[in-house]
Amino acid sequence: MNKREFIKKSIAGVVAGSVLSIPESFGKEKQKADDPFKLGIAGYSFVHFKLDQALEMMRKVDVHYLCIKDFHLPFNSTAEEIKAFHEKLAQYNVTGYAVGPIYMKTREDIDKGFEYAKRVGVKLIVGIPNHEDLEYLSRKCAEYDFRYAIHNHGPEDKLYPDATSIYSRVKNLDKRLGLCFDMGHNLRYGKDPMADIERYHDRIFDLHLKNITAAAAEGKTCELSRGIIDIPKFIKTLRKVKYSGMCSLEYEKDMKDPLAGIAESVGYYKGVVDATK
Repeated sequence: MNKREFIKKSIAGVVAGSVLSIPESFGKEKQKADDPFKLGIAGYSFVHFKLDQALEMMRKVDVHYLCIKDFHLPFNSTAEEIKAFHEKLAQYNVTGYAVGPIYMKTREDIDKGFEYAKRVGVKLIVGIPNHEDLEYLSRKCAEYDFRYAIHNHGPEDKLYPDATSIYSRVKNLDKRLGLCFDMGHNLRYGKDPMADIERYHDRIFDLHLKNITAAAAEGKTCELSRGIIDIPKFIKTLRKVKYSGMCSLEYEKDMKDPLAGIAESVGYYKGVVDATK
């Protein structure tokens, strides 16, 4: 055997030995199915921007799901306007997955909201109804086969400050009536977001992803990476309960110049999701 043949056979032996010694678990993390929850953006984050500007920001941060607000698609939009709206979203590879939040102070408002969602072509409404209309709302969910997610807004909200205030009122109603869980406002009311995800996950249809500066009414929303909520633990909790709804970033800091904060939050979220698999 000459020197060249010896080196070739030695290298082949090392490679073969390495392949044979690779543990069975190698690469299995990459083979896992994608997380059942997806990242979106709540339309309210873009309250100061026209649709094209909002979609351009979404393109820059590589997010493809939007909860539609009426300032981008008014309630009285025609079929042609709705078609043009969806075509515009498609140009940016964005899908409108829900409408809202919509305040529904009367049964007429509820009727209009369901018809609006039907015309828009979504089957999830995020809303804030009155307590006395919940049974009527439950019947509408069954009639349309739509999900309706009630949004909690923290200490200032006299109707639904936290997840418990919603779940306690809907738990015996139609199973399509549930929660849009705002984790930041929930903690501002003094309630643990992780514990409430575990308690109420069967009725959480949408999630507003945000962080806050303090677990008190004075707490302000901030970049996802800078607040007091343990985001890695939160993501692990979502996996634990097999949450399958949307995680929509609702960015409420620097709302007239939000792109940097949205980009930081999206990047942090995606990094945490990858790192905690």
